[in-house]
Amino acid sequence: MSAAAAAAEEAKPASAPKGKKKLLLIILAAVLALALAGGGAAFYWVKKKAAAQAAAEAEGGEASSHAEDKKKAERKGAPAFIALEPFTVNLADREAERYAQVGITLELNDAKLADQIKLYMPAIRNNVLMLLAHKTSSELHEREGKRRLANEVLSETARALGIDAPTPPTPGADVNEDGPLRAVHFSNFIIQ
Repeated sequence: MSAAAAAAEEAKPASAPKGKKKLLLIILAAVLALALAGGGAAFYWVKKKAAAQAAAEAEGGEASSHAEDKKKAERKGAPAFIALEPFTVNLADREAERYAQVGITLELNDAKLADQIKLYMPAIRNNVLMLLAHKTSSELHEREGKRRLANEVLSETARALGIDAPTPPTPGADVNEDGPLRAVHFSNFIIQ
């Protein structure tokens, strides 16, 4: 029996390394398959990104318009408002002495701009006062005159801040979404 037991023991060690080798090969194959899949996915992602960038460069302004769309989406948050002290000014009417008292609130796309506006407030107030002093009461009585004044105040405020003057909104629109200064709102408007 001892000869049979010895033969059985010799057979076991021979089969054990064979099983370990098989398990090792399976693990190596699985690791290799995962590495190839990960490498393929990374290659696909890099190629896709490079193709999109090349297409954007070929089309010219496509990449910049996507960046502008992202900025507009970021601006969709709540706007910030800053109220200016009321303006009282003599109007440019020649037939009678008339004055206007106008309260203005600026709507900003970026709340950080409020601090900069406070720093430049003397220049902003000067520009708005000069603008109002050249208006007549007949210009300011009509809705279109007030809308035109709002666009001019927006431009003068931007000029005082050293920002490119915003393009006037389309007729009928009161909001400029392209720049940091979004709109001008009148809190009071008295002409006497």
